[in-house]
Amino acid sequence: MEKFSITLGRFLLGLYFLLPGISKIPTYTGTTEYMLLHNIPLASILLPITIVLQVVLGLMLIIGYRIKESALILAALTIFINIGMHDFWNEYPNTDASHETQNFVKNLAIFAGLLVLSASEKVQQWRLSN
Repeated sequence: MEKFSITLGRFLLGLYFLLPGISKIPTYTGTTEYMLLHNIPLASILLPITIVLQVVLGLMLIIGYRIKESALILAALTIFINIGMHDFWNEYPNTDASHETQNFVKNLAIFAGLLVLSASEKVQQWRLSN
């Protein structure tokens, strides 16, 4: 049951990054504008990097390849996105502070899950045995 739970959690965390990474491709212009609204520097460079990281590392979590490294990189990405894009302490036009607060706290939970996944000895054992 433990292996199933960790595998399911890893799959769902991977999916959490894979789907938004893919969805940023057709909404590229709108996402760039949203990043600029939040004063993200170098948005034209950071957005394609974010898409690649979310898609590739999300897939890596799903298939169980280099779990620790993928989880740690996604954890760092999550914190950077959280501080830059879900900065509920700032006011922006057409942005709801309570929604951004909810996203901020949710992303902290995702961050925590990624840290737990990266540190799990069982994950490391299963990775070595496969």
